[in-house]
Amino acid sequence: MGRKQSRISDQIRGAIASSKVTRYHIAQETGIDESTLSRFMSGKGGMTVSTLDKLGEYLGLEIVKRRKKSS
Repeated sequence: MGRKQSRISDQIRGAIASSKVTRYHIAQETGIDESTLSRFMSGKGGMTVSTLDKLGEYLGLEIVKRRKKSS
């Protein structure tokens, strides 16, 4: 059985958690409210596309489409 694909939001949370900077620093550098980051990280809130764009740019993230394996 193949590897289960994680949701994009979970991947972003992982990238934030594994970055070597604090949420406070991310908030200061991106202009994203720290409480918004906190709610997102705890799974209690979402983010707008423009906010996700800011995070993606700050963290150097990119989306890569993988081919589905044929059965």
